[in-house]
Amino acid sequence: MDYLLYFILLALLAEIIGTVGGFGSSMLFVPIAGYFLDFHSVLGVTALYHLSSNISKIYFFREGFDKKLIINMGLASVIFVIIGALLSKYFPSKTLEILLAIFLISLSLVLLIFKSIKVKPTQSNSIVGGMLSGFVAGLLGTGGAIRGITMAAFNLKTTVFIATSAVIDLAIDLSRSVVYSYNGFVHKDDLYLIPILLVVSIIGTFIGKKILEKLSEEQFKSTVLVLILLTGCITLGKFMF
Repeated sequence: MDYLLYFILLALLAEIIGTVGGFGSSMLFVPIAGYFLDFHSVLGVTALYHLSSNISKIYFFREGFDKKLIINMGLASVIFVIIGALLSKYFPSKTLEILLAIFLISLSLVLLIFKSIKVKPTQSNSIVGGMLSGFVAGLLGTGGAIRGITMAAFNLKTTVFIATSAVIDLAIDLSRSVVYSYNGFVHKDDLYLIPILLVVSIIGTFIGKKILEKLSEEQFKSTVLVLILLTGCITLGKFMF
């Protein structure tokens, strides 16, 4: 019971932070869930969890979508998330977890040090961003930060940004859920977590939306990046000590 309570509270925290920070909940949920489940199971649970998480975001931030970005990034993301998800079957859980830790540490450091990093708002960059975010999401379980960096170039209103990202992510999660099921990553013993995480995603998204009404995204983002950096370091530390 204590295990389940801790898991739920950490998932709720990841959902709130992911909503406010604009990175998506998987940036924190995937490494956190790795302390409770083997990494291949984490990939399966995360994909199913994200389906409800993104539906919640689409509902709460439904003021508008950027259709052009959904098409350009979405199609590229879906193709490459399938490739990444298929490849994940051929890597041991430990290897994927180490790769995830390195990815989290590297990305958070780059964004903390080079705060003014920008991507030009071109169609080709949106497609490349979709390819990279989709591939990393399929292989390691989280690619929202890459998508966030790319989408930030288009100066979208916060609500439009979150809703557009959620629509793209929903397509990604539907695609990788099928592949992860085929890979054998979705286990019957873990399915009881899905309705619990559905409720968590709705509550977390609602709380995140309320926080966004009080704070700007920039005020929160540095704190989120530090937390992601620490999470990556702790995850990597599991295999070094």
